[in-house]
Amino acid sequence: ASITNVIGNPLEIHLAMFLPTLLNQATPEQMDRFFTPSWDLEIIGTYAQTEMGHGTHLRGLETTATFDPATQEFVMHSPTVTSIKWWPGGLGKTSNHAIVLAQLYTQGKCHGLNAFIVPLRSMGTHMPLPGIVIGDIGPKFGFDAVDNGYLKLEHVRIPRENMLMKYAQVKPDGSYVKPLSSKLTYGTMVFIRSLIVGNAGIVLSQCCTIAIRYSAVRHQSEIRAGEAEPQILDYQTQQHKLFPLLATAYAFLFAGQYMIDTYNRISGDINQGDLSEMPELHALSAGLKAFTTWTANTGIEVCRMSCGGHGYSRSSALPDIYVEFTPSCTYEGENTVMMLQTARWVWTLHPSTPLLPTPCFPGTPTLVGEVKNERERLVELAAQSIQQESARGKCQEDSWNNSTIDLVRASDAHCHYMVLKMFRDKVDQIEDPGVHSVMSTLAHLYAIHGMGNFTGDFLQAGVLTGAQVPSVSKCLKGLLAEVRPSAVLLVDAFDHHDKMLNSVLGRHDGNVYEAMFEWARSSPLNRTEVHESFHKHLKPLQAKL
Repeated sequence: ASITNVIGNPLEIHLAMFLPTLLNQATPEQMDRFFTPSWDLEIIGTYAQTEMGHGTHLRGLETTATFDPATQEFVMHSPTVTSIKWWPGGLGKTSNHAIVLAQLYTQGKCHGLNAFIVPLRSMGTHMPLPGIVIGDIGPKFGFDAVDNGYLKLEHVRIPRENMLMKYAQVKPDGSYVKPLSSKLTYGTMVFIRSLIVGNAGIVLSQCCTIAIRYSAVRHQSEIRAGEAEPQILDYQTQQHKLFPLLATAYAFLFAGQYMIDTYNRISGDINQGDLSEMPELHALSAGLKAFTTWTANTGIEVCRMSCGGHGYSRSSALPDIYVEFTPSCTYEGENTVMMLQTARWVWTLHPSTPLLPTPCFPGTPTLVGEVKNERERLVELAAQSIQQESARGKCQEDSWNNSTIDLVRASDAHCHYMVLKMFRDKVDQIEDPGVHSVMSTLAHLYAIHGMGNFTGDFLQAGVLTGAQVPSVSKCLKGLLAEVRPSAVLLVDAFDHHDKMLNSVLGRHDGNVYEAMFEWARSSPLNRTEVHESFHKHLKPLQAKL
């Protein structure tokens, strides 16, 4: 599964969140009422969770759903300006229903967040229903085709049966039946975060395809005086920019496959009443969502700059990819907060297994252990920070807050370790010797590049010594040279069709310059030889001179 095919259009939330939420949280009766018409696009839904005043901190959401036993209805209400739902895709003008996350009140008690299906617009006229104040939030950094919207609920009444009741229930008398776990309400977010991990790999693979293909076409400067200009892909600095990102794209694609497989397996266990693995899945999806989107977001820009000035043109597709991908660092959970959620899980791993021997860089399997050592040590350092804060008289909450920099570093190391382990496990399943050799080199490159990027952490963790640091650089250079003969083939293997890439620089046939010239000639400004601005502004100005 991937959100790439639906992202950036008004139906993306309907397909990626509204329908999956019904599948996971609706009763059989609710499936009959809501899922079938939603599948047929009679009902077009969105997922209204984020509010103007709260996003990642879900317990702070203010929208209320108060049960009225006299009428067997929930009264949905936005009590403050900050409680107005804000940002859901398709909410502004497209959707006629929403799954609304709200604080449930019944029998005078608040039972926390629950999900409710709220009709927004008339099925016949599409006009907003009574009590529904709704609209588009206006232009954004990107996503121009998506009507991200606002929703203010003014004492809107919905039937009791519109509460999603597969896990939690409100009986006709108002009594509340709590779910096995309150986190079951957040299952859709875990699903989307799992998809985002793989999507980061897809987007990064698109950018690597564009940049590496272009680097094989572009010839520039001289390595040896008087000789022909080489492909810029032959420059070690260009390889250093792009080949680790190529390895990372493969790593993230494998991690995305792992996350979806794990989500499906654990969802099956949850349906059987086994919730034992849910905390780890929640922590891993949160951390990897942050880890992969941060890395891919930075990688897109590296790919753009590696294409020189031509990468700045929208004909390269790289600027559009950036503006469409960068929101993933904040939607479905702001990344730093996601890392801190993962830190609470990583915290349970301390103390963990003893450190392995110091590295000698023989291959990826040993490097997996060394990255694990880094994680263990950084978790230990975070623990020491918290203990030191407590020793100074700080309360538990303040001790945690004053150690969050260390905790994020530990979470980052945990995610790096997990992605590398998934990569290594995937490579071990490859039977073809040639493919295994190339992919093993990529996995090795991913590991070594990570050690080079976080040398300070590895030194502080005692996994690397100062004398070993030059060996990391030497090993990295050797791996770049190994990847070079296969680089174009490796991006071709992603199988991104030219029509999907929509990039003059990333064309499979290599006819970059011809396509670039045609793209320029098709500019709207070239429809006339003399633009109207000449007659309107320049000619009168020249006359005055």
